[in-house]
Amino acid sequence: MTTAIGFALLTTFTVLLSSTSLSDGLLQPRRISHGLSASGKYLTRDELWFNQTLDHFSPYDHRKFGQRYYEYLDHLRVPDGPIFLMICGEGPCNGIPNDYLSVLAKKFEAGVVSLEHRYYGKSSPFNSLSSENLKFLSSKQALSDLAAFREYYQESLNVKLNRSGSVDNPWFFFGASYSGALSAWFRLKFPHLTCGSLASSAVVRAVYEYYEYDQQIGESVGPECKPVLQEINKLVELGLKVNNKAMKALFNATELDVDADFLYLIADAQVVAVQYGNPDKLCVPLVEAKKNGSDLVEAYAKYVREYCVEVFGLSAKTYSRKHLLDTAVTPESADRLWWFQTCTEVAYFQVAPANDSIRSHQINTEYHLDLCKSLFGEGVYPEVDATNLYYGGDRIAATKIVFTNGSQDPWRHASKQTSSPDLPSYIVNCHNCGHGSDLRGCPQSPMIIEGDSKNCSSPDAVNKVRQHIIEHIDLWLSECRGVLRSSI
Repeated sequence: MTTAIGFALLTTFTVLLSSTSLSDGLLQPRRISHGLSASGKYLTRDELWFNQTLDHFSPYDHRKFGQRYYEYLDHLRVPDGPIFLMICGEGPCNGIPNDYLSVLAKKFEAGVVSLEHRYYGKSSPFNSLSSENLKFLSSKQALSDLAAFREYYQESLNVKLNRSGSVDNPWFFFGASYSGALSAWFRLKFPHLTCGSLASSAVVRAVYEYYEYDQQIGESVGPECKPVLQEINKLVELGLKVNNKAMKALFNATELDVDADFLYLIADAQVVAVQYGNPDKLCVPLVEAKKNGSDLVEAYAKYVREYCVEVFGLSAKTYSRKHLLDTAVTPESADRLWWFQTCTEVAYFQVAPANDSIRSHQINTEYHLDLCKSLFGEGVYPEVDATNLYYGGDRIAATKIVFTNGSQDPWRHASKQTSSPDLPSYIVNCHNCGHGSDLRGCPQSPMIIEGDSKNCSSPDAVNKVRQHIIEHIDLWLSECRGVLRSSI
């Protein structure tokens, strides 16, 4: 979440979120992102607005706020075609991306709608993101937003089609990363409002100390690259002691006064290539530098500059506490907002494992808790047990949810990887299958329109999982239509 989220959820660089950025909407690893498309590669960017309830759980608070959404109806079979709802996650929602969902919409003659997550992007209820104003930011409120929007949109569609208000189109929900978790949780909490859900790279298990994240990075990069990354981290730590400013300047990160914040940046930069399906961009030059006896830190800094910054639009600013303390509402507010969600609900604290860690051991539980306290005040603590009790974690007891994960994705250990008839789960196995490969293709830099699988190291692996997705959608929509017909 890095983040999807960057997502994802969920380890972090700032992404330039302007419409001119190559990776528009693609969020950093800490926020485990949802964003799926390069700039301009959208089905639509025409904004629509919905008057949303601020607090769904108070009988006394009747305040509303404007929530942004999008619709694309070119493929909709009128009047009874399905409605596909793509949930936007932890960042600005700048349109409906032309990823693999557009292929599915065409196949099933579906309309597509997408709702921006409360507080993110232009859907902010307040002009200040103070800790007090963030109390309405939660997955529970977001799920109720989706339910209210789903009812509103169905009613408006019935009016548009001059139909009875009691008629429903069959709905199917989609999400990747954090929004993948929302997709699964929506089916769990509101099964009467959707025929099923696709939960791609869905982080349904809140994790307090997520050491598996670092372990998966080591496994994904392989036995030749992993020790090189470990050596680089140790060299960076030593460099901070010898010449602190010079080391940070090499990564354009002199604004990071706290050394642990800088070390988090160093760890996250390694994640970008692996999480988004391009581990060779990271490992090939570093392993070569090791063999040649070249300066490893300089080789790593070159990777950060030329790949992480130039391709993904990443910046050290995201790790700056001054930036994260900023309560102004801007396109970059997603950094502070996602930290609030991790610090209160889901954690996903990407800590260094006790043994054989790649990242610095300064990135520990105390580091994360201190950051939460410094950003939001005393008493802010991730209620991980309560979150998993409410949703079920990876033991979620729902039906008709497809779970998918990439074999190299470090977030997959927070997802549901065991399959059952009611909750099928599939792993996309290939060398560059990362976060959300079933929807985005691979690698994800630059983003590939319609999630073309031909650039994956094993297209058959991606296409096989996509065929399973199609079969489940087809079956569940047909079962849903049978129920709808019998109730009319």
